[in-house]
Amino acid sequence: MSDEEPIEASPARIVADADVLAADLLVGGVAREALDHVRRHDWLELVASDPLLDDAVAIITELADDQLATDWREKITAERVAVSHPEGDHPALASAYRGGAAHLLSFDEGLTSAAANRSLQEHMALSIRTPDAFATLFDPANLYESLHDESYPGPDRDPRE
Repeated sequence: MSDEEPIEASPARIVADADVLAADLLVGGVAREALDHVRRHDWLELVASDPLLDDAVAIITELADDQLATDWREKITAERVAVSHPEGDHPALASAYRGGAAHLLSFDEGLTSAAANRSLQEHMALSIRTPDAFATLFDPANLYESLHDESYPGPDRDPRE
């Protein structure tokens, strides 16, 4: 995907900031609960640029070890929708913008604040939430039925695979 061409936002595309990606792997809890929504449904997509994954790898390496970070990077690279963006852009915000994601999960209070959400609305259709807010409010059945002409079939993947 080109740095110049963002795609139209889709509510089925989600970005997780580096802190959420690392917490999903290392801690579990609300980060894992939120990302399990994505892993359970093949029609939901996790969007991430290489710089976003680089940031997550740095966190994982610092808190765990190089081998775990390397193994994680290999697995997530195969699962994510890859996007590119200009160097120096905030990796999670740029991934959401360039990849047409409607949801961004982050623990960064500067991003999840009401003021940040309002200021970004004029530039992109993006909801930035903490993982616990996303996990609580996300309704896959309602979203699926708004995107498809059929009833929600339920989860179709094991989130642990």
